[in-house]
Amino acid sequence: MMFRGKEHLIWSLNNYLGLANHPEVRKADTDATAEYGLAYPMGARMMSGNSNHHEALESELAEFVGKQDTFLLNYGYQGIMSAIDALIDRHDVIVYDAESHACIIDGVRLHQGKRFVYTHNDMESLEKQLERATRWVANTGGAILVITEGVFGMSGAQGKLKDIVDLKSKFNFRLLIDDAHGFGTMGPTGAGTHEEQGCIEGVDIYFGTFAKSMAGIGAFIASTEEITNFLRYNMRSQTFAKSLPMPMVIGLRKRLELLKSKPELREKLWFIATSLQNGLKQRGFNIGITNSMVTPVFLQGELQEATAITMDLRENYGIFCSIVMYPVIPKGLIMLRLIPTALHTIEDVNRTLDAYSELAEKLKKGHYKEKSTVGA
Repeated sequence: MMFRGKEHLIWSLNNYLGLANHPEVRKADTDATAEYGLAYPMGARMMSGNSNHHEALESELAEFVGKQDTFLLNYGYQGIMSAIDALIDRHDVIVYDAESHACIIDGVRLHQGKRFVYTHNDMESLEKQLERATRWVANTGGAILVITEGVFGMSGAQGKLKDIVDLKSKFNFRLLIDDAHGFGTMGPTGAGTHEEQGCIEGVDIYFGTFAKSMAGIGAFIASTEEITNFLRYNMRSQTFAKSLPMPMVIGLRKRLELLKSKPELREKLWFIATSLQNGLKQRGFNIGITNSMVTPVFLQGELQEATAITMDLRENYGIFCSIVMYPVIPKGLIMLRLIPTALHTIEDVNRTLDAYSELAEKLKKGHYKEKSTVGA
C-alpha cells in the first residue's frame, strides 16, 4: 500500500483471502456496474428494493453456514445493533461477553430491560449470570439471549461456542454470535467458527460480515425462517433503508463462489498466520492467547513509546500495522495487531520478524523514550 508517497508492507487490512483485487471479483463488480449502475434497486427490500440476486445470495449464504435462511444487511455495525434491538423486548434478558465488540455493546445499550455481563470466555461466570437471568425471566415471562463472538478481533481468541452450547442442557436461552472474523476463515470449509468447533446446530442466530474475508460491504444474519422473517419486518435499520446495490450483491455472489471453490486461499492465509505466529513465539514475543489468524504482539511500554514505535515501523522499516493502547488493553502494555492475509508471502513474514526483533531490542534499551525515531 502507498502511504504518504511511500510503499509499505501492510498488516492492518481485513482482506483475509485476498479477494479485494482478485481479477474475477473485479470483473464481476465491473460487469454488474455496467449493467445496472450503482443506484439500483431503488427502494427498501420490502417495497421495490428486492431482486432475484438478493434472494439467491441469501439462499447461498444460508446453505453455506448451515442455517435455514439468511437476511441481508446493509452494514455490519448498524446491522447487529438493530438485530439485537429487534430480537428482544423489555421483559427479556441479555447475557453477553465482557470483551464483545463495540457494535454489540452499543446494541446492548439499546435494550430497555435487564442485561448481565460475564467475564470474557469464563464459563463459570457465564453460568452464574445465566442463573441470575433465569430467575429474572421467571418473574417477567421473558427469554434469555446470550451474545458472544466467534473470533474476538483484538485478542484473536475464539469464543467458547461449544462450551456455551453445552450449557443449553441446564438453561433455556438462544445464542447469537458475531462471527465477523470467523466467517470465511474458520472451519474445514470456511463456514465459520461454529463449524470449527462443531456446534453449527447449537448457534441459533449467526451474524457474519462481508467486510472481512469477502472484501465487500454489508452483512447477513442466518437463522431459522421464523427468525429471519421476523427480522425482515422488524429491523428498523433495514426496513426503512435502501437495499444493497445490485453491483455489490452480484459481486458478493462471486466472492462467495470463490470462497467456497478455492480452499487454497484459506490454506495460504493459515500458512502465513501460522508462520508468523510461530516465528514470533520462537523469538520470545508474547502473542497472548490467540487461536485464530488474528495476531497480537504485546510489549511493555507507555503512550510515548507506542507512538515512537509506530513512527519507527512506518518511516524506517516500511511496515504498517495497527497499534492498540489503554483502555482497550491494560495500562503499561502496547499491542501491535497483525492481520495476515492470503496475499502475504513468507518473505513478508521474515522481514516483519526481523523488524520486530530490532524494535524489541530498541525498546529494551530505552531508545523510544529518548528521541524521535524519524530517520533514526
